[in-house]
Amino acid sequence: MLAYREVVNDRMNAAFKALADPTRRLLLDRLFVANGQSLGELCESLDMSRQAVTQHLTALEDANLISTVRQGRTKLHYLNPVALEEIRERWINKFEVPRLHALSAVKKLAEEAMTDKPSFVYVTYIASTAENVWKALTDAGATAEYWGHSNVSDWQPGSTWEHRRIDGSNIADVVGTVVESSPPSRLVTTWADPNGEPGVDISRVSFDIEAFGAIVRLTVKHTDLADESARMEVAGGWSAVLSNLKSYLETGNTLPVAPWEMPVG
Repeated sequence: MLAYREVVNDRMNAAFKALADPTRRLLLDRLFVANGQSLGELCESLDMSRQAVTQHLTALEDANLISTVRQGRTKLHYLNPVALEEIRERWINKFEVPRLHALSAVKKLAEEAMTDKPSFVYVTYIASTAENVWKALTDAGATAEYWGHSNVSDWQPGSTWEHRRIDGSNIADVVGTVVESSPPSRLVTTWADPNGEPGVDISRVSFDIEAFGAIVRLTVKHTDLADESARMEVAGGWSAVLSNLKSYLETGNTLPVAPWEMPVG
C-alpha cells in the first residue's frame, strides 16, 4: 500500500510540475479545442521553435497529461484523462466544488476514440432536459428563434435537411443529409453549400446530448472542414449560436442582441 501511494504521489508531483508552466497549459488548451494535433499544427499557434515545443510536449507526456499515437509518419497528441482524473479525485472532489464544467469537458474530450480527430469541438452545459435540447435543435420554429434560420427536416436517417432563412425568402444557406438520428441523445448531419460543387467541401456536425440530473451537457463537433480559415469561421459561429441556445432554453428568451452581430474584437 505504501509503495502504491508513493507511485501515485510521484505521478501527482510530475503532473503539477508540468502544469506549472504556462506554455504547457496553453498546449493543453489547444488540445482541448482540437484533440489529436500534430507537432506542426501545435507550433502554428506558438511563437516558439519546434524544438522548444517538442520539449514541452515531452514533459506533458512524461507527466501522463497527454498521450501520442502514430498515424503514418505523423505523431498525433491527445489529452490523457488518467492524470486529470487523479487530480480531480484527490485535489478537487474533496473540496466539493460543484459542477466542474471545465474539467468535465476536458475529460469528455479526452475519452473520445483516438481515431477521431475533430476539427472543432464546443462543449456547453444547459439547465434543461435532453428532450428540450433535442427539440430546440430540430424544431424549425425554435431554431428560428435563437439561430436566425429554420432547420427543416423530418430528421430521419437518410433524409435531407435545410438551414433556411427566415426573412421570407425561404432560401437555404446550408443543406445536407441526416446521417444519424437517435433522439434525444445524438444527431449527426452533413453540411454543404447548396450552390457549391456537388460532393465538394462537405463537412459533418454531430450533437451529443447527455443528461445529468437537472443539467445537460451538449457537445458539438464540426469535422471535415476545408481549411483553417473555415475552422476559425465556424468556431465563432458555433460559440454565438450555442450561447443564444443556452439563454433560450434557460430563460425562455434569446440574448438581447444577436451574438453573431457583435463586432469581432
